[in-house]
Amino acid sequence: MSKQKWEGGTLLAPVPPVMVSCGDGEKSNILTIAWTGIVNSTPPKTYISVRPQRYSYEIIRRTREFMINLTSHQLLRAADYCGIFTGAKVDKFSKCGLTKEFAESFACPMIAESPLSLACRVTDIIPMGSHDMFLADIEAVFVREDLIDEAGKMRLGKAGLVAYSHGEYFALGKRLGKFGFSAKKKRSGKNTGSGGK
Repeated sequence: MSKQKWEGGTLLAPVPPVMVSCGDGEKSNILTIAWTGIVNSTPPKTYISVRPQRYSYEIIRRTREFMINLTSHQLLRAADYCGIFTGAKVDKFSKCGLTKEFAESFACPMIAESPLSLACRVTDIIPMGSHDMFLADIEAVFVREDLIDEAGKMRLGKAGLVAYSHGEYFALGKRLGKFGFSAKKKRSGKNTGSGGK
């Protein structure tokens, strides 16, 4: 099948519509961001890209910290709202009925209702053009207890996470495989041994 050539653009999909919370102890805000991801494993590092015109930009630049809160389908309406309205005019925690939860050594709150929150400390601010990239260390991860099984393993598949693709939200749900499944040897179900006769 042939492909058409288009100009370069932001057509990577899907991406996570995360709810980024920030604050300085007195004022706080939530902004919804799709430009985020993991950039390194050891040490664990992430980034968010924010337009300098956004209300939260100056808060994050000054405090050098933020929380990435994953969005479940129960939080989707709030995530959409937080991506439309500015924190300069609206208290989004109050408007969306979300609970502030604080972690030790962080002034910014996480969202208690989020299934998983990453506490991030900014190490670099990199101008990229329309956005500035806040490169950050992930200092801690907070997992909702109902997603941890009896063996202490996280079951993030139960969180009902959502994805964003070019103006539309989609539910994640059906597992199609596990990392490494393509290289795993198939079991034939037949005994190929000598039988020990």
